[in-house]
Amino acid sequence: MDKLDQLISSFASFVWGLPLLILLIGGGLYLLVLSRFLPFRFIGHAIQVLRGKYDDPNDPGQISHFQALSTALSATVGMGNIAGVAVAISIGGPGAVFWMWVSAVIGMSTKFFTSTLAIMYRGKDSNGDLQGGPMYFITEGLGKSWKPLAIMFSICGLIGALPVFNVNQLTQAINDILLKPNGVTVGLSTNLIIGFVLVTITAFVILGGLNRISKTASRLVPSMVVLYFVLVLIILGVNIEVVPKYLGMIFTDAFAAENYTGDAMFGGVLGALILLGIRRGAFSNEAGIGTAPMAHGAAKTDEPVREGLVAMLGPAIDTLIVCTLTALAILVTGVWQTTEANGVSLTASAFGDAMPGIGKYLLLICIAIFSISSLFSYSYYGTKCMSFLFGADKKHYYNYFYIVSIFIGATTSLSMMINLIDGIFALMAIPTMIATIAMAPRVTKEIKAYITRIKEN
Repeated sequence: MDKLDQLISSFASFVWGLPLLILLIGGGLYLLVLSRFLPFRFIGHAIQVLRGKYDDPNDPGQISHFQALSTALSATVGMGNIAGVAVAISIGGPGAVFWMWVSAVIGMSTKFFTSTLAIMYRGKDSNGDLQGGPMYFITEGLGKSWKPLAIMFSICGLIGALPVFNVNQLTQAINDILLKPNGVTVGLSTNLIIGFVLVTITAFVILGGLNRISKTASRLVPSMVVLYFVLVLIILGVNIEVVPKYLGMIFTDAFAAENYTGDAMFGGVLGALILLGIRRGAFSNEAGIGTAPMAHGAAKTDEPVREGLVAMLGPAIDTLIVCTLTALAILVTGVWQTTEANGVSLTASAFGDAMPGIGKYLLLICIAIFSISSLFSYSYYGTKCMSFLFGADKKHYYNYFYIVSIFIGATTSLSMMINLIDGIFALMAIPTMIATIAMAPRVTKEIKAYITRIKEN
């Protein structure tokens, strides 16, 4: 297992090299400039679309704008925000948070473009049902000669959609917060029991298809974000005197890299810190990876730009709000310097420190809802990839593979799971970003046409 762990770690480090960084961040900046900073100019309009002002039940698609965003957010607002941020801070210190913010701001433009394309170039599966996502906008928008990129994305998506990281961290949280403090000996048997419970809950929802997934997500996601927000505000209130200090450190340490403890890269620790922040940011909000456009591509709309505007709110909610809350909770309580804990255990230490007795249990409720809702959305992404590769009549086989992987996630190490998903996400980003950059001028034409239409109405 140690050799496998090392192999997966080397693979993740290799694919997350300078070329991918240029593709994700350089590509995102190009899209931001090309759109003349549209994601920031149209935030008010995006919120109106999200609230249902422009909903038409006769539009093509399967789910509402709000359900599409909830489904995408239930995948991204998950353990990446609680455990992923903790991993970033434990290795990179406060400065890593700044580079996660950079990733989110650029990610808003990337998500706008990828999700607009997901509606512009919807394709049909072998059942004749309308579908969206990178594999469809690559083949429909760029032609059959580009199909190898679509196949690459879909094959990687089968692995990238597996819930192994979420399950791994939820299992760790249940062990550390609930079982160990109450005298329960944890091991393979307890992990398998946790896996079995998760399998039962997940199977009930995912076997009901997209409508059940989107309805469940639209109920769970808003409430879990509000609960988490309130809990972190309590932690910040308890430690209010040090909040300005750590907010300042996020900015100063981003360029000084004084708290970075990992390996140097690109000739120094600053380059390594930037890469760490971007990597954790991408893991958190998935901008440029191509997963969210699969959910947004199912939205009921005939206006591609509208869905792009809704999608761009994702990184803002996910990274700029939820990840920042986690980061501040870990920083102001000081646990990032006083404990060897990593991942979800570090976040749990922060909650336990600020709210003795009850804090860890309240966090566990958030973690459970975050993780379980993520399990639902990722299964949908995997079945879409399966359907594209092997036909819609075969997609249900993915759910069985997916359910078995829950047991794998519950019984393996954090480093192996996070490196596996990191590496696969990197490979998914390559076809998504290449195709998006190639078709970006078409999106800007669509933006101009859309602005003209809403002015006329």
